[in-house]
Amino acid sequence: MNQLHFTINLNKYGELKQQIEAEKKTFVKMLVFFLFASIVLYGFVIYLNSNLKKKYENRKGYLTEIEKQLETFSNSSEYLSSKDLERLTRINDNRVFWAKKLVALSERTSSQIAITHFSFKNGILSLYGITKLDRGQKEFDLIDSFIYSLKQNQDISIDFPEIRFVKSTKDQEKDVEILRFQVDCISKDYGKKGTKNED
Repeated sequence: MNQLHFTINLNKYGELKQQIEAEKKTFVKMLVFFLFASIVLYGFVIYLNSNLKKKYENRKGYLTEIEKQLETFSNSSEYLSSKDLERLTRINDNRVFWAKKLVALSERTSSQIAITHFSFKNGILSLYGITKLDRGQKEFDLIDSFIYSLKQNQDISIDFPEIRFVKSTKDQEKDVEILRFQVDCISKDYGKKGTKNED
């Protein structure tokens, strides 16, 4: 007859208890590690926050100082606004050095021609002159020569690239026939953007 055998592990309770204690220790270690990591991370966030706050305060103070300087500077007589700079640029671009122009004009005027007066308006320099007409001389030869001479002079042509004859009239002074004429020197800025350049 076969006998039944049963194996009873009397240490099973002890092993289970050890396993539970090991799991508790692991849980405690994980909890401690998590708390430590949380504290470190929280401290790092506080450090970053305080650092950023300090930078923000520094930038804010710097900006306030710059605004004060700008306000002080804008109230001073040395301050130039963007409109002032644009106006200065426009004046610099459109200015004409009249001393050089007048010297060049006198050098280009022959002894047979006299400039009686001139005017500058809306970008046009109008020259009014007279010349004596000799017999056998074509009346426009001197004027054409005068215009050509003005065009060849760089001091004049740099600001007045177009020079043209406008009109002429003949007068009789005693026995002398005189030709009165007008020549216009057109400024390079005349008619820019569809409008005439005002003085």
